[in-house]
Amino acid sequence: MRVGVLGAGTWGTALVIQLAANGHDVTLWSALAKEIDALAANREQVPNLPGAKLPESVKLTTDLQTVCTEMDLLVFAVSSKWVRAVAQQAKPYIAQGQKIVNVGKGIEEETLLTLTQVIAEEIPQTSVAVLSGPSHAEEVSRKIPTAVVVGSEDPETALFVQDAFMNQFFRIYTSSDVIGIELGGSLKNVIALAAGVVDGLGYGDNTKAALMTRGITEITRLGLKMGGKQETFSGLSGVGDLIVTCTSTHSRNHNAGYLIGKGYTVEEAMAEVKQVVEGVYCARAAKKLAEKYEVSMPIVEQVNEVLFEGKSAKDALVYLFHRDRTWEYTGQK
Repeated sequence: MRVGVLGAGTWGTALVIQLAANGHDVTLWSALAKEIDALAANREQVPNLPGAKLPESVKLTTDLQTVCTEMDLLVFAVSSKWVRAVAQQAKPYIAQGQKIVNVGKGIEEETLLTLTQVIAEEIPQTSVAVLSGPSHAEEVSRKIPTAVVVGSEDPETALFVQDAFMNQFFRIYTSSDVIGIELGGSLKNVIALAAGVVDGLGYGDNTKAALMTRGITEITRLGLKMGGKQETFSGLSGVGDLIVTCTSTHSRNHNAGYLIGKGYTVEEAMAEVKQVVEGVYCARAAKKLAEKYEVSMPIVEQVNEVLFEGKSAKDALVYLFHRDRTWEYTGQK
């Protein structure tokens, strides 16, 4: 296939390595000339993916028309806050019926749309899918065995994307539950911030396990209200992604939360991590969705108070553990 990848960050670069290994003709785009120049000079994402080399066959460009024209598949690997702008700029070069897979995670705060919804709104002539799951770029780039899920309302598009990416190191499942996949992939970043805070405060595995379990409960509660499927939140893009993001040293969201637990401000933590911390951008949107759909999400609420209202991380945790007693799940008697 001819594949255009928009976004030369760590995740976009890792996926390019997988696509090139599958024999595809791949072009990688970035809006940042210095990013493309560095990749051209080193064939490596320094310093985030050391040792993971881009094959010489991969073309590099800063020209949107080049990366979008006459491609069998377009991969949107763009940070959530830039997805709409990039889609608007790319639209004139994208053909009717073009297959697109979004691999980013996030919710647009102003509209509360998921990223595939943003792309579909801006480029309605396309068939859009989402790829998500427990998949750190650091490991995918080194071909460490990984399993993810691709979701699309069009089964043909889901199978097409599956065929493009799947190999002996990168197993792809398919699903029709696009909204469930996107909510799991986005909201777990907010819970991962909280898990990092727990570690930064010096609490133990028990505390983090409680937070993760109740976190997936909150995500599922909202996801079902929005039309997602229960099985999705128990799967790769739900609990699978939550586990890896809450527990791994590769996780920028966990690492930022850890620093916040240690007393850093949000701005200081993000500067220290030196990468986009999607959970910070998603937290407000998650709270707004909870309010819109009248869903109880106390962990999400407390993360927002810590991030944006000056509440101490310790006070937030104390609040969560001192809430009124209740059943573990709805419907018990």
